[in-house]
Amino acid sequence: MARHRRADVVDRALDVLDRYGLADLTMRRLAAELDVRPSALYHHFADKQHLLGAVADALLARGGVGAAPDDDVAAACRRLRDALLAYRDGAEVVAAALAFGLGGTAASEALAAAVAREQVADDLARTATGALLHLVLGQTAQEQTHLQAHSAGAITGDPRPAPDVDAAVGLVLAGLRARDASDAGAGG
Repeated sequence: MARHRRADVVDRALDVLDRYGLADLTMRRLAAELDVRPSALYHHFADKQHLLGAVADALLARGGVGAAPDDDVAAACRRLRDALLAYRDGAEVVAAALAFGLGGTAASEALAAAVAREQVADDLARTATGALLHLVLGQTAQEQTHLQAHSAGAITGDPRPAPDVDAAVGLVLAGLRARDASDAGAGG
């Protein structure tokens, strides 16, 4: 039985995710791929949720999320979307890791840094960061689901065009700026 490092397990998990999807990324399948017993994986990860947290972190790191600290908000959102699209069910993996509080924080940190450069009030910046994160995760999850259903033949016709992330981000930013200006004008 081969001994694998934690990074080896995450690398193979990303490969399994990309080939089979999140539903089939099980500890049993991953162990078979690594030619180890499932119990050997628990040396590195307490459970599948912790594995997904590490997979989400690796997916984001490989996509360069957070690597460009001078990204504006639109560029940070595009970089996040591209990282999520690079792996099958990438948006779902990152959303799950964030929900469990076990990973994926590079996504919100990168967006928070970009929003902070907009120089808006802290409470608005937190709200905007959350809105942008959910916008990108939601749009990308829907896009991935549609593309997978189309490629499996469950949906016929032409695939939908990719969503206009820049336009959606622009709407959020316009609202943020208008709200911030309104608050500043009201003396707040």
